[in-house]
Order: sequence, then C-alpha cells, then structure tokens
Amino acid sequence: MNGKVKFLLYKSIKINQSKMKKISLVLSLIFALSLTNCKKETQSEIKVISPEEMQTLLELEDVQIVDVRTPEEHKQGYIYGSQNIDFNSPTFEEDITLLDKTKPVILYCKSGGRSAKGSKKLKDAGFVKIYDLKGGITQWKFKGLELKTFE
Repeated sequence: MNGKVKFLLYKSIKINQSKMKKISLVLSLIFALSLTNCKKETQSEIKVISPEEMQTLLELEDVQIVDVRTPEEHKQGYIYGSQNIDFNSPTFEEDITLLDKTKPVILYCKSGGRSAKGSKKLKDAGFVKIYDLKGGITQWKFKGLELKTFE
C-alpha cells in the first residue's frame, strides 16, 4: 500500500471512531433522561407534618383531610373538614379511590400508626402528595387545636 492509501484508510477509521463516540454519548444521555423522567412521573411523596404545619397547609392549599380512625372514634371528635375512611375497614382500598389522586391528602388517626400505614397504601395507589399528621389527633388536641363533634 502506498502512503496516500494508508493515510485515507487511517483517516476513515478515525472519523468512524469519532462518530461512534458521539452516537454512544447521545444514546447514553437519552437513556439517562428517560430514566429521570419516568422516576418523576411515578414518584409519590409522604411527608410527616406537625399540627402547626397542618394548619398552614389547610390555609394555603386545597387539601383532602382523611380521618382513618373507626366511625366510633370519629364521632368523639374530628378535625374540621375531614372525612372518615376507616383504615381497618375491609373496603379501605376501595374507599380511597373516591379521593382525587392529584390533590394533596392529609391523613390522621389517634396517634399516627394507622395514618402511616394508610399513607403507604395511598402512595401505592398512585397519590401524588400525601401528608401524615405526626402524633395524630392526640397531638392535635395536646396543642389545643379545635375539634368538631356531632351535635
């Protein structure tokens, strides 16, 4: 082979390697971006909040409040604007489908155990923003905040 042919062959190989590196880089970026976009779309958030934070949320956001205690507990006193969906009910998972998944949801119970479990079920069901009242209605009462009762 003469020098000119060797040079052209060498240059052709270099160009192909350069193109392959660029193609690999672009494909890697596309793959990475697709992973982050999928993660954002399916990511739910559960945030444990204090009674004071809950009051602020109630003033600032259009939220759904869910009391996951039993109907008997709910009758003894509840947070204004809440609806009662009993976590221990066999229809709990069906009942939560009546809520709007795109709107924030605040869950509370007596002390925080059932609302934490309920929050996980809402997350699994695809709810976007979930708040769990730390310490439940017990902490709400301890802070001297208002409860409603059936009259």
